[in-house]
Amino acid sequence: MDKQSSKDDVLSMFIRAANNHDLSLDITINVNGSLVTGTTTSAQSYFEKMSENFKDGNDIAEALSGQLMDASETASNNDSDEVNYIHLKDAQVYCGDSDPTPSKGKFLWRGKLSEVDGFFLGTIAKDNKKKSSS
Repeated sequence: MDKQSSKDDVLSMFIRAANNHDLSLDITINVNGSLVTGTTTSAQSYFEKMSENFKDGNDIAEALSGQLMDASETASNNDSDEVNYIHLKDAQVYCGDSDPTPSKGKFLWRGKLSEVDGFFLGTIAKDNKKKSSS
């Protein structure tokens, strides 16, 4: 079966709502045996925040910041219902019983929607107890 056609319709609906209506939803997804937990964010917001990481740097960093801002503008003008990526803020990745990555702080995460094996609403707290979604 083609991975592209195996995207979960419900998860795709949540991602469209994040992209088009700024829906913030606490979610945990399973990707190839790893759990990625965080809050949905729009593609536009993801690229804006990534751009901020490169501002006030050298010439290369400034160029990257500009390209990411261009990607943010493109994402904000995208009227397509097709979604291929999921974007999370305050994300952490759990692999087995180890501490999450990063073990301190949170970060932005982007992944292919077609690679998601499953999901549940809510995030995983560091003490491995589920926290209900907001």
